Amino acid sequence: MQKDVLQTADRPRRVVVTGYGAVTPLGMNSAESWAAIMDYTPGYRYCDKSAAGIKSRFYGLIDHEPSLKGVPAAIRRRLPRYARLTLASAREAMQMAFGDDKPEQFYDLRDCGVIMGTGWAGQDETQLHYEDYLRTGMGSPFGCFFSMPNSATAAVSLLWGLRGYQNTPVAACATGTIAVGDAFELIRSGRASMMLAGAGESLRSDSAVWNIDVLGALASEQEEITRACCPFSLHRNGFVLSEGAAVLCLEERESALARGANILGEILGYGNFSDAFDFTAPAGDKIARVQTIRHALEQAGIAASDLDYINAHGTSTPLNDLNETEAIKIALGETVAYATPCSSTKSYTGHLIAAAGSFESIVCLQALEHQIMPATCHLDAPDPACDLDYVPNVHRPALLNTTLNLSFGFGGANAALVIGRGK
Repeated sequence: MQKDVLQTADRPRRVVVTGYGAVTPLGMNSAESWAAIMDYTPGYRYCDKSAAGIKSRFYGLIDHEPSLKGVPAAIRRRLPRYARLTLASAREAMQMAFGDDKPEQFYDLRDCGVIMGTGWAGQDETQLHYEDYLRTGMGSPFGCFFSMPNSATAAVSLLWGLRGYQNTPVAACATGTIAVGDAFELIRSGRASMMLAGAGESLRSDSAVWNIDVLGALASEQEEITRACCPFSLHRNGFVLSEGAAVLCLEERESALARGANILGEILGYGNFSDAFDFTAPAGDKIARVQTIRHALEQAGIAASDLDYINAHGTSTPLNDLNETEAIKIALGETVAYATPCSSTKSYTGHLIAAAGSFESIVCLQALEHQIMPATCHLDAPDPACDLDYVPNVHRPALLNTTLNLSFGFGGANAALVIGRGK
């Protein structure tokens, strides 16, 4: 046993992706979401909430409930919407990874874990059920579970009996990337062999939306959808709030190959550093963002020039897009930065908040599979200060082997993943 531990420490295990799933405003699964991006179809639309004192007019909403057929009622009835979206995404990821097989056919379930994050959990349901109680005098016995940030983590663990490592990161807009990155580290170190990792978010109630709108963070555009979410544009004016979830199945590479799994990609490196500056604004010195990128590249064992594509955080906010542009230049060096295509797929999804990073990790995997870089749509008037190659408006075929996914969140959270083809 000691020899095995030393070998693991000397040569970290490789971590591959064998499945993924997503429910977004673009589609009810990952394939539909990718197809909408390829068809240049945004997932957000006009929605007037002015009667509630909300100024923002565009939102990415999911019109249908994902199917949870076959999920026991004891699990299903305890889940707020963000957790239902997350569980549906996890089911797609598991189906892609294992088909009709079960993880216990290949792994000790104590080596299989769950990391599902969220930013604001079941705020909507918590308020609604309390209001129902005040009106009727009858309260739901499930109200506590709706407000638990780890309800999705618990549901995923329960459904498949995954008895290994469990955690629930809450890191605003960087949550999904942190969930995947932490799962990567666990498998890489030998602590786990298989992990489900991702995040979900659903904020639809007027009170939840108002809490963000009042900060001035949401898009102020009142009429034109092409200006509601236009990352790196002169016209950018805030982010479009969206709901959704995305989950990846990660496995130790040799174990995945031994069971005949289809390798969809490989997590090569992970960075996570804090601004320690402000609750909402990015740090002007960009130290943490730069170090996040550099650490991910260093762990991946690649040079900046080896990157073929960057999926930028690209929120369409004045502060982030400029700060991110400058951080990429510093981290990669200006020559490499100008030569490396980047794009923001939030121009299609809006901002999935906690789920943004895990969904954009899936976008990187799909870009690698299809050998195409998704464009930044609505980029008709680029900000001269945001002067990198942001793949404006038209998708670009390319030879892709290595991608970088960037996520930055309120509270100064910064996370990055280097994702390769894994062949």
